[in-house]
Amino acid sequence: GINAEYGVTMQAKVIPARELLRTLRRGVSSFVKVVEVGPRDGLQNVKSVVPTDIKIQLIDRLSDCGFQSVESTSFVSRKWVPQLADSKDVLSGITRSTGTEYPVLVPNLKGLELALDSNVSEIGIFTAASERCCKKNTNCSIAESFERFKLVLDLAQQHSVKVRAYVSCIAGCPYEGAIKASKVAEVSED
Repeated sequence: GINAEYGVTMQAKVIPARELLRTLRRGVSSFVKVVEVGPRDGLQNVKSVVPTDIKIQLIDRLSDCGFQSVESTSFVSRKWVPQLADSKDVLSGITRSTGTEYPVLVPNLKGLELALDSNVSEIGIFTAASERCCKKNTNCSIAESFERFKLVLDLAQQHSVKVRAYVSCIAGCPYEGAIKASKVAEVSED
């Protein structure tokens, strides 16, 4: 088809998700983990609130596709991210597939406490390689985000919850533009 906005002609081959995942697993080393983040990252900025049952159906369908990890939601402030205010209902409504993990994103200790109330077994924590993005997303500096991590990690360990950490804005920032590779490395090593 033709993308009129950019004037680009694109040809795409439709590949069933299961086939794509099998192909990825064959060509990727064992330390790479594919995490589908659409139910959380893909929906969090949608202006109109997506009904809880639609979110549940999305997660169930992604599980049916064979994803081994589906980041289902985030336990964040309802004030700042109203789209994810139904996190507890979403997690209690999904059909959990054997072999699929359902991690959630938690920005701080309060988020983890709410997640623990929903019996999560894996969380994601994050910072950014950009100070401005970190401030916009978590209302703290990169250094402060690492201080928050300590409290989250301690409580997660007490509850045997697996933790996955990641750094956003590694290829660029919507607020700062280009991010130096040395900054990404520095934040990643911390």
